[in-house]
Amino acid sequence: MRRTPVGRQTRARGIPEATVARLPLYLRALTALSERSVPTVSSEELAAAAGVNSAKLRKDFSYLGSYGTRGVGYDVEYLVYQISRELGLTQDWPVVIVGIGNLGHALANYGGFASRGFRVAALLDADPAVVGSTAAGLPVRHMDELEDIVESQQVSIGVITTPPGAAQQVCDRLVEAGVTSILNFAPTVLTVPDGVDVRKVDLSIELQILAFHEQRKAGEEPEAEPGREESMLERAPGPVRAAAAKLRRAAGGVKDAKAEAKGDAERSAVMPA
Repeated sequence: MRRTPVGRQTRARGIPEATVARLPLYLRALTALSERSVPTVSSEELAAAAGVNSAKLRKDFSYLGSYGTRGVGYDVEYLVYQISRELGLTQDWPVVIVGIGNLGHALANYGGFASRGFRVAALLDADPAVVGSTAAGLPVRHMDELEDIVESQQVSIGVITTPPGAAQQVCDRLVEAGVTSILNFAPTVLTVPDGVDVRKVDLSIELQILAFHEQRKAGEEPEAEPGREESMLERAPGPVRAAAAKLRRAAGGVKDAKAEAKGDAERSAVMPA
């Protein structure tokens, strides 16, 4: 029997998506406390460790039916179990990774999967030069085996680390094979049917956001040098160039309208009534 991924389990219980997104943060902080043999933790301490405010943490835990004890706090071990159970981490989740390039290799070798309830069931690729090699002790198998692997291993989670051009095709095959949750590392937006959950990890976007904040912290505003603005726009993607041209046309129209209105006002001032 195919299992229901955690996203639909928690939605069925009425837990908001924003709360679900924070549960792994709480679990990471609680696991660190457990490893240090800390028995209890206050909401303020746990919130600070997870990077949220304590009121939000208490609200999140109320969805789990956990309210802590006044003057004592929360039982660390019990919360670890409670959140792990809610996230579906008390069972084994087989995962397939499709696209065994550098990133695929890195994910296959990541040691945190097993300790967090996930098992890499298979590594898949379509490149004959890659198929037959090994990563993390697992053989890289051909994409032609995808459907058989999903069925035999009861896989419901797929990880896509292919180039962007192949990601949608791989996604379609995963969905057709029965995979209902996808973690996408390819820098492209995937289209999936209702009932399929997709989480996207785009490292370049995260770096661009960090660059924005670094620029703000330094108090620097990008200054356009003569002729530089045009060269930057020429290198920009098509949609950016089109948007810039549209803004220029709109600005030009406003400027022309203002000039015409000014001319009319000047003419009316010198002409007799």
